[in-house]
Amino acid sequence: MRTRMVVKDVMSSPVITVDEAETVEKVAQFMDLQKLGCIIVTEKAGRPLGIITERDLVTRVLAKNKLPSKLTAKNVMSSPLVTIKPDVTLSNAARQMSRLNVRRLGVIYKGDIVGIISSKDILAVTPELLETMQEKALIESGNMEEAPESSPLAGYCDRCGQWSSRLKEMEGEFLCEDCRTENQEKY
Repeated sequence: MRTRMVVKDVMSSPVITVDEAETVEKVAQFMDLQKLGCIIVTEKAGRPLGIITERDLVTRVLAKNKLPSKLTAKNVMSSPLVTIKPDVTLSNAARQMSRLNVRRLGVIYKGDIVGIISSKDILAVTPELLETMQEKALIESGNMEEAPESSPLAGYCDRCGQWSSRLKEMEGEFLCEDCRTENQEKY
């Protein structure tokens, strides 16, 4: 059994791509239709060249008052695409994102793009990882009987988005005290 989570465990796959010659207008429409925050730009042979994010569209098109129908994906993309291998641990992926100040990494296996991982993907599994680490520490210390049924975590509430140092899991969501109380009042 593997004890560490790696990139391939949480990456999004398959990757949706666009050709470098596609107009930014069509790229933006496609991203909207598919509900994507980014899209990988490839050359004709399918090799990844870069990435277009919502931020790229804002800073390179809208803020400069350029016509999306007159620009190509290659004109707007961030390049080169920052990549990572699928067997890298999530902690190393997060470190790489932080060091390079990027929120997404293309996942490359044998020269092909096989997925994309975002900081949001890593954050989505963080509460479970923290709980697992806490349980492991309790087991190793021999203090399982001292463990509360559900110890509070710190983070952002899944419902209201506010920071709380007392998040607790309730029906698959990590909720602050106010949202837990509100949820209990509904039932």
